[in-house]
Amino acid sequence: MKRLFGTFAVLGLALLLATPALAQTKTIPGDKIVKTATIEAINHGTRELTVKGPEGNYVTFTVPADVKRFDALKVGDTITVTYYENLVIRVKRPGEKDVDTATSAGTKTPGAKPGATVAEQRTITATITQIDPKTPSITFKGPNNWTYSSRVEDKKALETVKVGDKVDITWTSAVLIDVAAVPPAKK
Repeated sequence: MKRLFGTFAVLGLALLLATPALAQTKTIPGDKIVKTATIEAINHGTRELTVKGPEGNYVTFTVPADVKRFDALKVGDTITVTYYENLVIRVKRPGEKDVDTATSAGTKTPGAKPGATVAEQRTITATITQIDPKTPSITFKGPNNWTYSSRVEDKKALETVKVGDKVDITWTSAVLIDVAAVPPAKK
C-alpha cells in the first residue's frame, strides 16, 4: 500500500496543483489489482497459509485469529484477491486544524467458503517542506515523522504552492478476498 500511496500522492499532487485555485480537492482513482492463487499448504497451529501465485511464486502469510472460517480452507482452494485504492488530496486553508485519522472495517462474505472485504482509510495533514523546481520534486512531512519526497511531472504545478503550505491526503484501500473450491479435474 505504501508504494502505491507514494505513486498516487505524487500524481494527485500534480493534478491538484494544476487545477484552478477554486478547485482545491482532487480525487485520483487508483488501480484495481486482481490476483488469483492456489492454496498449497495450511499450518493450522500457526495459522500460516502458503499460496502459489499465477507466476509460480509461493507466498506464506499468517491469517489473523479473527478470521473465523480459517478451518474451512482446504489445500487446492483458489483464492482471488481484488485490491482497490483511491486518493483524495486537498490543499488546506490557512489556520485549518491538522488531522491524523485512521479507520478500518471488515465484512465477511456469506456462504460456505471463507471470504471477506476489508477496507482502510487514513487521512493525514502533511506540510510541504521543500520544492525543487529544477528536478522538479517536492517533499512533505506529516505526523509520526512521516516524510516523503518525489518527482513531480508537471513543473507548473509546483508554481502554485510554496514551502509551508499544508495538504490533507486521504487514501482509501479495500481488499476483497474470495475463496472458491478447486474445479473438478477434466476427464
